[in-house]
Amino acid sequence: MAKVKICGITNKEDALYACDSGVDALGFIFAESSPRCVTAEVAAEIVAALPPFLSKVGVFVNATTEFIETICAQAGLDIAQLHGDESPQQCAALNMPVIKAFRVNSSFDLNSMTEYPCSAFLLDTFSPNIYGGTGKTFDWHIAIGAKKYGRVILAGGLNPDNIEQAITAVAPYAVDISSGLEKQPGQKDHSKIKQLFDRLRHLK
Repeated sequence: MAKVKICGITNKEDALYACDSGVDALGFIFAESSPRCVTAEVAAEIVAALPPFLSKVGVFVNATTEFIETICAQAGLDIAQLHGDESPQQCAALNMPVIKAFRVNSSFDLNSMTEYPCSAFLLDTFSPNIYGGTGKTFDWHIAIGAKKYGRVILAGGLNPDNIEQAITAVAPYAVDISSGLEKQPGQKDHSKIKQLFDRLRHLK
């Protein structure tokens, strides 16, 4: 069964509801361009209330290694997700597990993934304007092909209506959902979270 990460967490209520529903990981965004951006202080307060055995992921876009490590330490995060144009060298330099995100379109070169030392690859939908949260899917055949290079986290336009189809088609290591579970950017819809996990249980 694919693990589930809910990204763009901005408040304790959404975080705890996701935990009670069965989420495996929560993502906190530290890119100022995102409407879901939080501070280290806000993230730390949420993390302090979380149960054990849950992965806490910091999402960064073209940040320095020092900034990433400082924020993760301050907020109590376990994993760094690099969602910009970071180099393989920066992935290797971080003293923690790294998820490297790639924005996928029809011209995406799967071989470029081999250069990156990381724990998993996150595949998201390419947009020329933003680094994530597009709410759009991409060709999942590309994600299937990417699995030979390592663990694949499928993202991009996932929601309760297509989650069963996505997991059945790709069989990824994990799925990452953000905008597909929202009332508005940064505020989760608890009924959609419930619907998501109800549908995931049908796959077991």
